Amino acid sequence: MCGGTDVCRNRCVSEPMCVGTDVWRNGTARGQGGGGSTGPAGADLARGALCSRESSAVPVPLYMMAGYWDGPEGERCPERTWLSTRVGAAAGLLGSAYRIILLRPGSALAALQMAASDTVTMATLGAVFGVTTCISAQLRDEHDSPLDYFIGGCTTGAVLGARAHSYMTGTVACLGLGTAAALMKIGNKEGWRLTGPPKL
Repeated sequence: MCGGTDVCRNRCVSEPMCVGTDVWRNGTARGQGGGGSTGPAGADLARGALCSRESSAVPVPLYMMAGYWDGPEGERCPERTWLSTRVGAAAGLLGSAYRIILLRPGSALAALQMAASDTVTMATLGAVFGVTTCISAQLRDEHDSPLDYFIGGCTTGAVLGARAHSYMTGTVACLGLGTAAALMKIGNKEGWRLTGPPKL
């Protein structure tokens, strides 16, 4: 199942359940009303609506992870690292925007420095996670293990603690980010969803 509009249009063209928000696989536009459109059959119409609804429910930074889950873990390390770095940079930029609004720096230069610092820090953490997870999968020869994600998240937390010059920060961040990353991998394997009714 595709995650976003760009994913639907560019990556999942061959998948029957992947239809863009406003564009069919064959390039035919779909009206907002959903009726009388050419292109896919009736079953694909329902699938297209489902894909569109799920796209709007996924947080924006997750669109940037499209392609990260493709293929076994431990392969395509540069590409995976770039994707995780990009997500980290986007999260840092978004967080810095909130900080600027709340803290109101005294000058435009101070605001720019704050945004740059937060973005670079989060991009670095994303890169550390991507590299560590991929190398761990290679060394352990385990290509679908949540433990690799725990190791990546824990290493990222340790780097955060080193930047903060705090053992406590590093320990808490290691356990917290490691657990969150492992759960993310488990959820991806088992098809967990962010929204919608639970599957019992």
